[in-house]
Amino acid sequence: MQATAYTYDPDSRSGQVLLDDGTPVPFDAAAFDAGGLRLLRPGQRVRIETEGAGTDRRITLVTLQTL
Repeated sequence: MQATAYTYDPDSRSGQVLLDDGTPVPFDAAAFDAGGLRLLRPGQRVRIETEGAGTDRRITLVTLQTL
């Protein structure tokens, strides 16, 4: 799934992405680390993987979107 980086805190390695419908979804350090990223800037397109549904949905991986 694709999203756009919305917020990122380099100290906690967590933040939020915006889904294409505008829904903000938080991610934690484990999801950030799973993607192998070192830095994330707001506005970057990212690929995410999630598990669960509805209010139980959580991001398990955040990485840069590549074509």
